[in-house]
Amino acid sequence: MMKKLVCALVATVMALGCWGQESEFGMWFKNRTLRVDYHRVGNAEMQSVRLVRYVAKNGQWGGSLTQLIDPMNNGDYRVVVKDAESGKAIYSRTYGSLFSEYCGTDEGKKKMVTYEEVVQVPMPLKAVDIVMETRGKDQEFHTTGMFHFDPKKNKPERRQSRHAKRLQYKGNSNWKVDVAIVAQGYEKEPAKLKSDFERMKNVILSEEPFASRKDDFNIWGIEGDAGAKYGTLGADRYLMTDELFKLHDLLDGVPFDHILILVNNDKYGGGGIYNFYAVSSTNKMSDMVTPHELGHSIGGLADEYVDENLSYTEIYKGEFEPVEPNITSLKDFESKWKDMLPEGTPIPTEPVKDLGKRDCGPLGVYEGAGYQSKGLYRPVTNCMMNHYAHFCPVCQKRLNEVFDLYTR
Repeated sequence: MMKKLVCALVATVMALGCWGQESEFGMWFKNRTLRVDYHRVGNAEMQSVRLVRYVAKNGQWGGSLTQLIDPMNNGDYRVVVKDAESGKAIYSRTYGSLFSEYCGTDEGKKKMVTYEEVVQVPMPLKAVDIVMETRGKDQEFHTTGMFHFDPKKNKPERRQSRHAKRLQYKGNSNWKVDVAIVAQGYEKEPAKLKSDFERMKNVILSEEPFASRKDDFNIWGIEGDAGAKYGTLGADRYLMTDELFKLHDLLDGVPFDHILILVNNDKYGGGGIYNFYAVSSTNKMSDMVTPHELGHSIGGLADEYVDENLSYTEIYKGEFEPVEPNITSLKDFESKWKDMLPEGTPIPTEPVKDLGKRDCGPLGVYEGAGYQSKGLYRPVTNCMMNHYAHFCPVCQKRLNEVFDLYTR
């Protein structure tokens, strides 16, 4: 009897805690979404942001009602919504973009470009300042620009929502991780579209830790041209889109947290950027490529392989520890997976030979990561972020932390 009373008390306290956080959401926001379309203009030396439009999305806010301030120190950018009267930060999220990778190329050091970008925030009840921040060379966030939004004065545009198919629905989007699959290139293949939607849903939910958390996911499918193209930043296999406004128009009525663009093409290709989107073609390797790219876009995980011929390999050069949780320069290894290592693990660790195709091998500190053969280290010999093995314990830990951000 006492045990039942204690359990009931704990449940009540937890429920009251969530109610209190939801109440705070209701002080500042409607359960709707404000989409902010803007241009990021510049190069590696200078940049600015320019507001294009506000869009009021149809349907509910898809994010959490309780996790308003982002606890993840990841991504090259951060949006912070502040109450205009008090200056209090009431919402924030970190993210990446193609612009950041462009700045790591030789061309990006000098040539000015303009990229479309979109952030989504809960719909404010009163005037707010939407502060756009960029991570500087000191690894701290600095203000790049600010957009003022007042619901009494600004009238956001509207879009015509398109029908999205529920591939899996497990409950209210405010308490789930919502993934939207945008299928490109299926105009003449409706039967293949249906089959590929089902296959991609199963691919997403089959790899750990997604499999153990499958009931925490809603998965949506919608057909349309997302503008995805091969050859991004000069890399033939890098399949991405810079048409962000068009992509988000397709998803107007979908309460998504993350986007996967599925391109109906047999050529190998894909890509993924943290809290931006992921892309995979329908190449025979797509069952492996898709979880890898979701590791980037959902988990903020870094590539662990070596490819110093890529045009954007200067991303990790510098005196600071990379922000991604699964690679380290050893400058601040205490902030990474050091506490997960077995006692006595040598640093660096010798890679294990003759592992099974999908075996990670033991946890350690293995040199070669972030496209570079020297100076950066990964947690295991093989991983989903390296050679399409399973996600290693370090990557699974971060993915679960991100899932919790949407479900608790």
